Amino acid sequence: MNSVSHGVAAQPALSTMNGSFAANLLGASPAMQEVHRLIERVGPTDASVILTGESGSGKELAAQSIHERSLRRAGPFIVVSCGAIPAGVIEAELFGSEKGSLNGAARVRAGAFERARGGTLFLDEVTELPQDMQVRLLRVLETQKFYRVGATTSFTADVRLIASTNRCPLQAVQSGRLREDLLYRLAVFPVAMPPLRSRGDDVELLAAYFLAALNEQAQTQKRFSPLARAMLRQHTWPGNVRELKNCIERAFILGDGVLEVTPLIPGDGTRGDDPAADGERLNIRVGSRIHDMERSLIEATLDYFKGNKRRAADALGCSLKTLYNKLNGYSQSQECANS
Repeated sequence: MNSVSHGVAAQPALSTMNGSFAANLLGASPAMQEVHRLIERVGPTDASVILTGESGSGKELAAQSIHERSLRRAGPFIVVSCGAIPAGVIEAELFGSEKGSLNGAARVRAGAFERARGGTLFLDEVTELPQDMQVRLLRVLETQKFYRVGATTSFTADVRLIASTNRCPLQAVQSGRLREDLLYRLAVFPVAMPPLRSRGDDVELLAAYFLAALNEQAQTQKRFSPLARAMLRQHTWPGNVRELKNCIERAFILGDGVLEVTPLIPGDGTRGDDPAADGERLNIRVGSRIHDMERSLIEATLDYFKGNKRRAADALGCSLKTLYNKLNGYSQSQECANS
Protein backbone atom coordinates (compact mmCIF):
# COMPACT_ATOMS: atom_id res chain seq x y z
CA MET A 1 0.00 0.00 0.00
CA ASN A 2 1.34 3.36 -0.90
CA SER A 3 1.28 6.23 1.52
CA VAL A 4 0.00 9.65 0.46
CA SER A 5 2.27 12.55 1.29
CA HIS A 6 0.78 15.35 3.39
CA GLY A 7 3.44 17.96 2.87
CA VAL A 8 6.25 19.03 0.57
CA ALA A 9 8.04 22.35 0.30
CA ALA A 10 5.72 24.74 -1.48
CA GLN A 11 8.47 27.05 -2.71
CA PRO A 12 12.21 26.73 -3.43
CA ALA A 13 13.19 28.54 -0.25
CA LEU A 14 11.72 25.68 1.76
CA SER A 15 13.54 22.90 -0.09
CA THR A 16 16.41 22.74 2.38
CA MET A 17 14.49 23.67 5.52
CA ASN A 18 14.19 20.07 6.68
CA GLY A 19 16.87 18.47 4.53
CA SER A 20 15.60 15.17 3.18
CA PHE A 21 12.34 15.61 5.07
CA ALA A 22 11.16 18.25 2.59
CA ALA A 23 9.87 15.41 0.40
CA ASN A 24 7.12 14.33 2.77
CA LEU A 25 7.08 15.90 6.26
CA LEU A 26 7.13 19.66 5.90
CA GLY A 27 7.45 21.53 9.18
CA ALA A 28 9.72 24.19 10.69
CA SER A 29 8.07 24.33 14.12
CA PRO A 30 10.07 23.14 17.15
CA ALA A 31 7.64 20.24 17.60
CA MET A 32 8.24 18.98 14.06
CA GLN A 33 11.97 19.56 14.25
CA GLU A 34 12.01 17.19 17.23
CA VAL A 35 10.09 14.61 15.19
CA HIS A 36 12.64 14.98 12.38
CA ARG A 37 15.50 14.52 14.84
CA LEU A 38 14.00 11.34 16.29
CA ILE A 39 13.28 9.87 12.86
CA GLU A 40 16.84 10.55 11.71
CA ARG A 41 18.20 8.75 14.78
CA VAL A 42 15.94 5.69 14.74
CA GLY A 43 15.67 5.29 10.96
CA PRO A 44 18.97 3.44 10.36
CA THR A 45 18.33 1.01 13.23
CA ASP A 46 16.01 -2.01 13.23
CA ALA A 47 14.27 -0.98 16.46
CA SER A 48 10.50 -1.26 16.81
CA VAL A 49 8.78 2.13 16.86
CA ILE A 50 5.39 3.22 18.18
CA LEU A 51 3.97 6.46 16.77
CA THR A 52 1.35 8.26 18.86
CA GLY A 53 -0.82 11.22 17.96
CA GLU A 54 -4.25 12.35 16.88
CA SER A 55 -5.87 11.10 13.69
CA GLY A 56 -4.62 13.01 10.67
CA SER A 57 -1.36 14.13 12.32
CA GLY A 58 0.87 12.24 9.87
CA LYS A 59 1.71 8.98 11.63
CA GLU A 60 1.77 6.95 8.41
CA LEU A 61 4.02 9.54 6.77
CA ALA A 62 6.38 9.35 9.72
CA ALA A 63 6.41 5.55 9.46
CA GLN A 64 7.29 5.75 5.79
CA SER A 65 10.02 8.29 6.53
CA ILE A 66 11.53 5.88 9.06
CA HIS A 67 11.40 3.11 6.45
CA GLU A 68 13.09 5.31 3.84
CA ARG A 69 15.97 5.99 6.25
CA SER A 70 16.43 2.36 7.19
CA LEU A 71 18.69 -0.33 5.79
CA ARG A 72 15.45 -1.95 4.60
CA ARG A 73 14.46 0.94 2.34
CA ALA A 74 14.83 -1.21 -0.81
CA GLY A 75 12.23 -3.60 0.63
CA PRO A 76 8.45 -3.18 0.75
CA PHE A 77 6.52 -0.85 3.05
CA ILE A 78 3.30 -2.67 3.98
CA VAL A 79 0.43 -1.00 5.85
CA VAL A 80 -2.22 -2.88 7.84
CA SER A 81 -5.14 -0.79 9.14
CA CYS A 82 -5.96 -2.82 12.25
CA GLY A 83 -9.30 -1.13 12.92
CA ALA A 84 -10.63 -1.70 9.40
CA ILE A 85 -10.26 -5.50 9.24
CA PRO A 86 -13.02 -7.80 10.58
CA ALA A 87 -11.93 -9.88 13.58
CA GLY A 88 -12.61 -13.12 11.71
CA VAL A 89 -9.98 -12.50 9.05
CA ILE A 90 -7.33 -10.45 10.86
CA GLU A 91 -5.18 -13.54 11.54
CA ALA A 92 -5.07 -14.41 7.84
CA GLU A 93 -4.41 -10.77 6.94
CA LEU A 94 -1.36 -10.70 9.20
CA PHE A 95 0.03 -14.22 8.82
CA GLY A 96 -1.50 -15.62 5.62
CA SER A 97 -3.49 -18.81 5.07
CA GLU A 98 -3.08 -22.22 3.45
CA LYS A 99 -5.26 -23.52 0.63
CA GLY A 100 -8.61 -24.70 1.97
CA SER A 101 -8.03 -23.30 5.47
CA LEU A 102 -10.61 -20.50 5.32
CA ASN A 103 -14.03 -21.12 3.79
CA GLY A 104 -12.57 -23.46 1.20
CA ALA A 105 -9.96 -20.96 -0.04
CA ALA A 106 -8.72 -22.08 -3.46
CA ARG A 107 -5.13 -20.95 -3.04
CA VAL A 108 -2.38 -20.11 -0.59
CA ARG A 109 -2.54 -16.49 0.54
CA ALA A 110 0.47 -14.55 1.81
CA GLY A 111 -0.14 -12.36 4.84
CA ALA A 112 1.32 -8.97 5.70
CA PHE A 113 4.35 -10.46 7.46
CA GLU A 114 5.28 -12.37 4.29
CA ARG A 115 4.62 -9.47 1.94
CA ALA A 116 6.76 -7.18 4.10
CA ARG A 117 9.74 -9.57 4.13
CA GLY A 118 12.97 -7.59 3.99
CA GLY A 119 11.10 -4.34 4.56
CA THR A 120 8.81 -2.62 7.06
CA LEU A 121 5.39 -3.61 8.39
CA PHE A 122 3.29 -0.70 9.68
CA LEU A 123 0.41 -1.65 11.99
CA ASP A 124 -1.86 1.39 11.98
CA GLU A 125 -4.06 1.80 15.09
CA VAL A 126 -2.60 -1.30 16.76
CA THR A 127 -4.86 -0.84 19.82
CA GLU A 128 -7.79 -1.99 17.66
CA LEU A 129 -6.34 -5.50 17.35
CA PRO A 130 -8.37 -8.15 19.22
CA GLN A 131 -6.72 -9.47 22.37
CA ASP A 132 -6.04 -12.93 20.92
CA MET A 133 -4.25 -11.35 17.96
CA GLN A 134 -2.19 -9.22 20.34
CA VAL A 135 -1.02 -12.46 21.97
CA ARG A 136 -0.11 -13.90 18.56
CA LEU A 137 1.72 -10.73 17.58
CA LEU A 138 3.68 -10.72 20.84
CA ARG A 139 4.70 -14.32 20.20
CA VAL A 140 5.94 -13.44 16.72
CA LEU A 141 7.99 -10.54 18.09
CA GLU A 142 9.55 -12.82 20.70
CA THR A 143 10.35 -15.79 18.43
CA GLN A 144 10.64 -14.12 15.01
CA LYS A 145 8.49 -17.02 13.71
CA PHE A 146 4.89 -17.21 12.49
CA TYR A 147 2.50 -19.72 10.95
CA ARG A 148 -0.02 -19.26 8.17
CA VAL A 149 -3.57 -20.22 9.16
CA GLY A 150 -3.84 -23.97 8.63
CA ALA A 151 -0.07 -24.50 8.31
CA THR A 152 2.31 -26.64 10.35
CA THR A 153 5.51 -25.14 8.97
CA SER A 154 6.73 -21.82 10.33
CA PHE A 155 8.14 -18.81 8.48
CA THR A 156 10.80 -16.36 9.64
CA ALA A 157 9.47 -12.86 10.38
CA ASP A 158 12.08 -10.75 8.60
CA VAL A 159 10.43 -7.35 9.08
CA ARG A 160 10.96 -4.07 10.87
CA LEU A 161 7.79 -3.35 12.85
CA ILE A 162 6.29 0.12 13.31
CA ALA A 163 2.95 0.61 15.06
CA SER A 164 0.70 3.59 15.66
CA THR A 165 -2.23 4.58 17.83
CA ASN A 166 -4.37 7.67 18.29
CA ARG A 167 -4.89 6.69 21.93
CA CYS A 168 -2.64 7.24 24.92
CA PRO A 169 -0.82 3.87 25.10
CA LEU A 170 -0.80 3.73 28.91
CA GLN A 171 -4.51 4.53 29.06
CA ALA A 172 -5.11 1.83 26.45
CA VAL A 173 -3.31 -0.63 28.73
CA GLN A 174 -5.32 0.48 31.77
CA SER A 175 -8.61 0.12 29.89
CA GLY A 176 -7.70 -3.34 28.61
CA ARG A 177 -7.45 -2.37 24.95
CA LEU A 178 -3.71 -3.05 24.74
CA ARG A 179 -1.60 -5.70 26.45
CA GLU A 180 1.11 -4.19 28.61
CA ASP A 181 3.72 -6.72 27.49
CA LEU A 182 2.95 -5.95 23.83
CA LEU A 183 3.24 -2.21 24.45
CA TYR A 184 6.74 -2.57 25.84
CA ARG A 185 7.72 -4.79 22.92
CA LEU A 186 6.50 -2.14 20.47
CA ALA A 187 7.63 0.96 22.36
CA VAL A 188 11.38 0.44 22.04
CA PHE A 189 11.42 3.90 20.47
CA PRO A 190 8.27 6.06 20.88
CA VAL A 191 7.68 9.09 18.64
CA ALA A 192 4.82 11.53 19.40
CA MET A 193 3.33 13.33 16.40
CA PRO A 194 2.20 16.86 17.41
CA PRO A 195 -1.30 18.09 16.55
CA LEU A 196 -1.42 20.76 13.86
CA ARG A 197 -2.78 23.37 16.30
CA SER A 198 0.54 23.24 18.19
CA ARG A 199 2.72 23.72 15.10
CA GLY A 200 2.42 27.48 14.60
CA ASP A 201 3.40 28.68 11.13
CA ASP A 202 3.50 25.11 9.80
CA VAL A 203 -0.20 25.55 9.00
CA GLU A 204 0.56 28.25 6.43
CA LEU A 205 3.52 26.32 5.02
CA LEU A 206 1.35 23.25 4.48
CA ALA A 207 -1.53 25.31 3.05
CA ALA A 208 0.88 26.98 0.60
CA TYR A 209 2.13 23.56 -0.51
CA PHE A 210 -1.35 22.13 -1.03
CA LEU A 211 -2.43 25.18 -3.01
CA ALA A 212 0.76 25.18 -5.11
CA ALA A 213 0.25 21.50 -5.95
CA LEU A 214 -3.35 22.12 -7.02
CA ASN A 215 -2.36 25.18 -9.08
CA GLU A 216 0.33 23.18 -10.85
CA GLN A 217 -2.05 20.33 -11.61
CA ALA A 218 -4.79 22.63 -12.97
CA GLN A 219 -2.43 25.19 -14.55
CA THR A 220 -4.00 28.01 -12.52
CA GLN A 221 -2.74 30.80 -10.25
CA LYS A 222 -5.30 30.86 -7.47
CA ARG A 223 -4.35 32.45 -4.16
CA PHE A 224 -5.69 32.87 -0.65
CA SER A 225 -7.58 36.00 0.38
CA PRO A 226 -6.39 37.90 3.48
CA LEU A 227 -9.46 36.57 5.32
CA ALA A 228 -8.56 33.01 4.33
CA ARG A 229 -5.02 33.45 5.66
CA ALA A 230 -6.44 34.75 8.95
CA MET A 231 -8.73 31.72 9.20
CA LEU A 232 -5.80 29.38 8.57
CA ARG A 233 -4.01 30.88 11.56
CA GLN A 234 -7.08 31.00 13.82
CA HIS A 235 -8.71 27.61 13.27
CA THR A 236 -7.69 24.81 15.68
CA TRP A 237 -7.68 22.06 13.01
CA PRO A 238 -9.10 19.18 15.08
CA GLY A 239 -8.71 16.96 12.00
CA ASN A 240 -5.04 17.96 11.74
CA VAL A 241 -3.15 17.84 8.42
CA ARG A 242 -5.80 15.64 6.82
CA GLU A 243 -8.47 18.24 7.55
CA LEU A 244 -6.26 21.08 6.27
CA LYS A 245 -5.54 19.26 3.00
CA ASN A 246 -9.22 18.52 2.36
CA CYS A 247 -10.15 22.09 3.32
CA ILE A 248 -7.73 23.60 0.79
CA GLU A 249 -8.93 21.25 -1.94
CA ARG A 250 -12.56 22.20 -1.28
CA ALA A 251 -11.70 25.92 -1.37
CA PHE A 252 -9.80 25.39 -4.64
CA ILE A 253 -12.79 23.69 -6.26
CA LEU A 254 -15.25 26.35 -5.13
CA GLY A 255 -13.07 29.44 -5.69
CA ASP A 256 -11.94 31.29 -8.78
CA GLY A 257 -8.93 33.59 -8.53
CA VAL A 258 -9.02 34.42 -4.82
CA LEU A 259 -9.88 31.62 -2.39
CA GLU A 260 -11.91 31.78 0.80
CA VAL A 261 -11.39 28.94 3.25
CA THR A 262 -14.17 27.49 5.40
CA PRO A 263 -13.27 24.86 8.03
CA LEU A 264 -14.72 21.44 7.37
CA ILE A 265 -14.98 20.95 11.14
CA PRO A 266 -16.37 23.83 13.26
CA GLY A 267 -13.83 25.69 15.37
CA ASP A 268 -12.65 29.27 15.80
CA GLY A 269 -9.27 29.02 17.48
CA THR A 270 -10.61 29.40 21.01
CA ARG A 271 -12.10 25.89 21.06
CA GLY A 272 -15.13 27.56 22.57
CA ASP A 273 -17.45 25.46 20.43
CA ASP A 274 -16.04 22.18 21.71
CA PRO A 275 -18.38 19.20 21.18
CA ALA A 276 -18.78 18.97 24.96
CA ALA A 277 -20.57 22.32 24.88
CA ASP A 278 -23.33 20.66 22.89
CA GLY A 279 -24.09 18.27 25.75
CA GLU A 280 -27.26 20.21 26.53
CA ARG A 281 -28.76 18.76 23.37
CA LEU A 282 -28.47 15.19 24.69
CA ASN A 283 -31.74 13.64 25.76
CA ILE A 284 -30.27 12.27 29.00
CA ARG A 285 -31.80 12.34 32.48
CA VAL A 286 -31.47 10.44 35.73
CA GLY A 287 -32.97 7.00 35.24
CA SER A 288 -32.06 6.78 31.54
CA ARG A 289 -30.91 3.36 30.38
CA ILE A 290 -27.19 3.13 29.55
CA HIS A 291 -28.04 1.91 26.03
CA ASP A 292 -30.22 4.98 25.42
CA MET A 293 -27.60 7.34 26.86
CA GLU A 294 -24.94 5.84 24.60
CA ARG A 295 -27.17 6.17 21.55
CA SER A 296 -27.98 9.80 22.38
CA LEU A 297 -24.29 10.59 22.77
CA ILE A 298 -23.37 8.93 19.46
CA GLU A 299 -26.18 10.65 17.56
CA ALA A 300 -25.32 14.07 19.06
CA THR A 301 -21.64 13.60 18.17
CA LEU A 302 -22.51 12.62 14.60
CA ASP A 303 -24.75 15.67 14.36
CA TYR A 304 -21.95 17.90 15.64
CA PHE A 305 -19.52 16.56 13.05
CA LYS A 306 -22.16 16.84 10.32
CA GLY A 307 -22.34 13.08 9.75
CA ASN A 308 -18.60 12.53 9.43
CA LYS A 309 -18.29 9.10 11.02
CA ARG A 310 -14.50 9.02 11.19
CA ARG A 311 -14.35 12.33 13.09
CA ALA A 312 -17.19 11.21 15.34
CA ALA A 313 -15.40 7.93 16.13
CA ASP A 314 -12.22 9.83 17.00
CA ALA A 315 -14.14 12.17 19.32
CA LEU A 316 -15.92 9.24 20.98
CA GLY A 317 -12.67 7.34 21.46
CA CYS A 318 -13.74 4.26 19.51
CA SER A 319 -12.75 2.69 16.20
CA LEU A 320 -14.66 3.43 13.00
CA LYS A 321 -15.65 -0.25 12.88
CA THR A 322 -17.15 -0.03 16.38
CA LEU A 323 -19.16 3.05 15.43
CA TYR A 324 -20.54 1.34 12.32
CA ASN A 325 -21.50 -1.71 14.41
CA LYS A 326 -23.34 0.53 16.90
CA LEU A 327 -25.22 2.35 14.13
CA ASN A 328 -26.14 -0.92 12.42
CA GLY A 329 -27.48 -2.18 15.74
CA TYR A 330 -29.62 0.92 16.17
CA SER A 331 -30.95 0.51 12.62
CA GLN A 332 -31.86 -3.14 13.20
CA SER A 333 -33.57 -2.29 16.50
CA GLN A 334 -35.65 0.35 14.73
CA GLU A 335 -36.63 -2.12 12.00
CA CYS A 336 -37.74 -4.64 14.63
CA ALA A 337 -39.76 -1.97 16.42
CA ASN A 338 -41.50 -0.99 13.17
CA SER A 339 -42.28 -4.56 12.09
